Amino acid sequence: MSDETVVRLDQVRCRSYGICVSILPDVFDLPTDAKSAILLRHEVDPDDVEDLREAVRACPAQAILQGSGPT
Repeated sequence: MSDETVVRLDQVRCRSYGICVSILPDVFDLPTDAKSAILLRHEVDPDDVEDLREAVRACPAQAILQGSGPT
């Protein structure tokens, strides 16, 4: 959908801090013993864009990117 924002997670840069999970638990997950977080969804609804921006800003590893368009 054109009104959704694409989420990208660089699993190489991710260091499993889990901050993204605490901000957007329906988008990010950190499985037990995982080396990096995982994406549960590749797009967020317009209502979640500000939370996604916060997750991008809060990630110490700068592993989260946001954009628009197709995944």
